[in-house]
Amino acid sequence: MITTYTYRPDAGVERHDGIVDFAGFLLDAETVFWVDMQSPSDEESYVLTHDFKFHPLSIEDVISEVPTPKIDVYDDYMFFVFKIADYSAGTTGLNTKEVDIFLLKNGVVTVHREPVKPIEIIEQRCAHDDRVLSRGAGFLFHSVVDYLGDHYNNTMEGLEDAVDEVEDDVFAEPDESVMKDIFNLKRDLSQLKRLITPQREMLNRLSREEFALIDPETRIYFRDIFDHLNRVNDLADSYRDTLTAALEVYFSTVSSRTNEIIKVLTIFAAIMLPLTFIVGLYGMNLKMPEFGWEYGYLFVWGIIVLVIGGMLLFFKKRKWL
Repeated sequence: MITTYTYRPDAGVERHDGIVDFAGFLLDAETVFWVDMQSPSDEESYVLTHDFKFHPLSIEDVISEVPTPKIDVYDDYMFFVFKIADYSAGTTGLNTKEVDIFLLKNGVVTVHREPVKPIEIIEQRCAHDDRVLSRGAGFLFHSVVDYLGDHYNNTMEGLEDAVDEVEDDVFAEPDESVMKDIFNLKRDLSQLKRLITPQREMLNRLSREEFALIDPETRIYFRDIFDHLNRVNDLADSYRDTLTAALEVYFSTVSSRTNEIIKVLTIFAAIMLPLTFIVGLYGMNLKMPEFGWEYGYLFVWGIIVLVIGGMLLFFKKRKWL
């Protein structure tokens, strides 16, 4: 599916669906355009080669998803691979999406396989506010990247809720599922940092005087996105530290529970030891004076009760109970 928004000073913003005269947009310097391609078919993907004449290496990166964000500079355009992430608690975890962006002198082309919420928001803005396109391709490109960066706020909110829930579980009744949740969250945060780190470097480069296609007036805005991703990265580090502390608390709690169990079993064993001696003594095949006594049976039980009570008082005095 291809959706195109164009802006001309005399016509304002117009929307076009499907394949249109993209080559004509490129030749018209007064036209600023944005072409968004979602899950393009083979015929629609051919536009990238036939109309825009993008380099085969860029087309290859679009067709086969790139594992990490990147930036490539060509003679008359720039190619970017951006990554966003959605987090859902449970087995799904962190779900990454790729958005490929081509920046030209008077337009932007975005390609993605799945629906992307930031792209949908920008489309709504384009339909109601011509300033998104009227300021030029550089500002349009910044708007796309800015909304992609802001999307990490939703991701971090989901991760924060998951981390808080794990903390509560650790101090409640921790079991093996809590440890599994901690390791899954640490894995998701590590994956998130692998996405953010190269994108921070990309934005740092965009904020400097390195690329001719980025207007000097627009560069300062990329510094703001760079700072935003820095905060996201710091939050990810903070959550990882929290999870590490929660894991230590989990192991400490499990160890404490194990020690409590061992202590109780040891006390029972210690109480049973003298009782075993007593019944063993009277179980010998020898004639004892108590055997002929009318109250001999009660006498033995009295000794057993006194031994149990005495040992319990001793344990309590030593604060073992």
